[in-house]
Amino acid sequence: MTNIHLPFAGIVLLVGPSNSGKTTLLNRLTSENSILASEVISSDQFRVLVSDIEFINWNQRPKDEADALFDEYSQISNEAFEAMDYLIGKRCRLNKLTIIDATHLKEEDRERYIRLGKKYHVPVVAVVFNVVEKELIVRDSLRDFPRGKNRIKQQYQQFKRTLRSIKKESFHRTYILDETDLQALHISRQENSLVIDVGNGIDFIGDIHGCYEEFIELLRKLGYMENVEGLFLHPEGRKILSLGDVMSRGPRSLETLQFFKKHVATGIAYMIDSNHGWKIARWLDGRKVNLAHGDERVEEEFVEYESRFGNEAANRLKEELKDLLLAAKSHFIIKKNDVRLAVAVHAGIRDHYIGKQSQRISDFCRYGDAEGLDENGKPRRKDWTIDHKSSELIIWGHDPKPQPLLVNNTLNIDQGVVFGGRLTAYRYPEKQFVSVEAKQDYANVPDNPLKEWERKRLVPPNLGKFVNGFSVLTEQLGEVSVYKDGAKSALDDLSHFTLPLEEIVYLPPTMSPTPKPSKLEGYLEHPLEAFEYYQANGVNSMIVEKKHMGSRGILFLFKNKEVAKEYIGRETLGSIYTRTGRAFFQKELEEQIVTVLNANLSAYFEKYNTDFVLLDAEILPWNLKAKDLIMNQYAHVGEMALLDRSKLRAQLQKAFDNGKDVSNWLEEIDEKLLNIKTFNEVYPKYCWETEGLEGIQIAPFHTLAHSTETFFDKPHTWHMGKNKELSGLSKLFVETEYRIVNDESSMNAAIEWWEVMTEDGHEGFVVKPETYVARHKGKLLQPAIKVRGRKYLHIIYGIDYLQQENLARLKQRNTSKKQRSAMKEFALGVEAVNRFVRGESIERYHECVLGVLAFEADPIDPRL
Repeated sequence: MTNIHLPFAGIVLLVGPSNSGKTTLLNRLTSENSILASEVISSDQFRVLVSDIEFINWNQRPKDEADALFDEYSQISNEAFEAMDYLIGKRCRLNKLTIIDATHLKEEDRERYIRLGKKYHVPVVAVVFNVVEKELIVRDSLRDFPRGKNRIKQQYQQFKRTLRSIKKESFHRTYILDETDLQALHISRQENSLVIDVGNGIDFIGDIHGCYEEFIELLRKLGYMENVEGLFLHPEGRKILSLGDVMSRGPRSLETLQFFKKHVATGIAYMIDSNHGWKIARWLDGRKVNLAHGDERVEEEFVEYESRFGNEAANRLKEELKDLLLAAKSHFIIKKNDVRLAVAVHAGIRDHYIGKQSQRISDFCRYGDAEGLDENGKPRRKDWTIDHKSSELIIWGHDPKPQPLLVNNTLNIDQGVVFGGRLTAYRYPEKQFVSVEAKQDYANVPDNPLKEWERKRLVPPNLGKFVNGFSVLTEQLGEVSVYKDGAKSALDDLSHFTLPLEEIVYLPPTMSPTPKPSKLEGYLEHPLEAFEYYQANGVNSMIVEKKHMGSRGILFLFKNKEVAKEYIGRETLGSIYTRTGRAFFQKELEEQIVTVLNANLSAYFEKYNTDFVLLDAEILPWNLKAKDLIMNQYAHVGEMALLDRSKLRAQLQKAFDNGKDVSNWLEEIDEKLLNIKTFNEVYPKYCWETEGLEGIQIAPFHTLAHSTETFFDKPHTWHMGKNKELSGLSKLFVETEYRIVNDESSMNAAIEWWEVMTEDGHEGFVVKPETYVARHKGKLLQPAIKVRGRKYLHIIYGIDYLQQENLARLKQRNTSKKQRSAMKEFALGVEAVNRFVRGESIERYHECVLGVLAFEADPIDPRL
């Protein structure tokens, strides 16, 4: 029996004269479901499709007619093959198998498909039907449309030349079948060896580089246990997938390679091809290879191995490890429920390479998108992640980063363990990180990439990475996706309006009102709903803080100008910016405020041994930032409404005095006059004149960070204590009133306090869980809920919002989108500050800031 193994994807050329059995075989395979009908492309089929003509016979015709018919046939064939090639190219791009039913007797015809296969990185296989001429002629006579004896003989002569040359052509595989082979032919389909089912879970491991001790520690931390045979098994049946570079640079490369040899052979682990692995494989194969950049340590380990176990054992091990490394795949596709969700690769991959194999693809996957060498002989890396647009998450290593780096749906988990960093695992599909610290810097090289990354911390990021949307990994909320439209809007703000990137280390989240409107008649918002939300989610101790009606401001204040340079690259005492990253004050006024605060806080910086303090605050009065809004909207609307309604009231009174029955209208206009009176009394309470620093008040309600620590683990009572401490240090800072709610009595007292303050025209208060980050059953809760008073809401929802029909409509409002944005922005804000304090790059903390700006650009009812 003759066996043919069809590739998973690619091009299969059937080669042979007419009547050699190509179509007959394909019909049999289709009927047996060995191949799909859609996988077969026939030249005869395409001739009909382009011309509506099934067959042209020029035999036994006068020469002039025969020539004309042959020219027509040639023209149709050219168009048919052009259309075929277009379709075949599309199938190759999609990594499909295409079987081409045509004679393919000319070398240039076959070469065309070999080039097409190279272009799309798919194998091209030739199946040659070697049937004798006599049999071809007999079969032709039995056809509905015979080709004719002369034509068959011409084709057979071409075919004999093909037989002599085809094995020298660049086919992936060539099968030559005679009639006996064709009668006993078995055809099988290869599976895509690059596909792995996620099964019970996969643990992706970043570059190990011979750090065997850290690797075993990480496996144990992941839950793997060693059995009596020395195999590390997970009780849940999870598997290990190494992203390559398991050897070189580190101290125990041979042990690490032997681990994978044993575990790959038993199906417990997978290992991907990599640049160091490829070089070591060629060295083991006896090729002339320059062992450098830590590869020489592998050779040293083999010398030691040979001295301990002898030459024969060393050669046997070399052969085994060579086979392991040469068999490593360029990448793997991870499927779940037969859906492609992730791709594991060492250094990078282009979208149209995924699922395919070729030398070019292997090189790209080993080295990434490299272009020449720098002055130190290291490859200049281009950023391939920018071009990733398909939906799969690309998980890669190769390029050490201090932290796992998620950019444009690509995740780097090489944290440079061999350079003194960490060894990272990414648990999938849980999307969790597990890591262990390196015991030491094993590489001990002057160009340590982790230190280089630190030196280049303030190099502006490539914003092209973010323009089509991106994702940010946050500790609080996992992966937060930012979509294209929001990203573009945020990038536009950063390009034209905000402070320099390095100075915006945090943007505060939006704040949502209560998830449900008040059940009480005459109220849209009430504290009871906020308390019920937290209590229903397991929070029994809350804090309520008076809400200052001003504008949100972030204060980034340095101990002195010199230390600022270390953090943001320039000398400054600090900056104050809005919740959208723009300068809060004019430059001269900001300098005055920052200078005063620097002097006031000198003892603070010394007391806490910090280079900076980062504060989230409300800055008053409201008219500092909202003067135009107040004058052009609130004052104008209030003035005109009072004038119009007063005139209408006078006319109605005149009509009533003249005996007209307009009493109902008078009652209605009196109510509306009371509404406008309330409106006109409310907004001026938040405004007053300032002159220079005089009149400016700053209420810092979150002390976010010092230079060595963040304070998200502190309760809100601690933050209120810092508020009091700061207000005692500077006249610019003001204290914020607050209450603690932890039982029914304190809740009733808080509600009463809210009622009194809001009746007096104050905005209201903010309800927060006692802890800065609150969760219930693992789910992140709203970080804060604002509860605004009845009077204040006149300037938000309109002068007459409390009229029955208006209030009923407003109570149908949907706050869910506002709530989702609040939690995403909160998670991004916390992540940004944590990354900044850890000394991560501007790209790392600024993707969080960019995400907040993007969500702020998302249209949500501004009245919420």
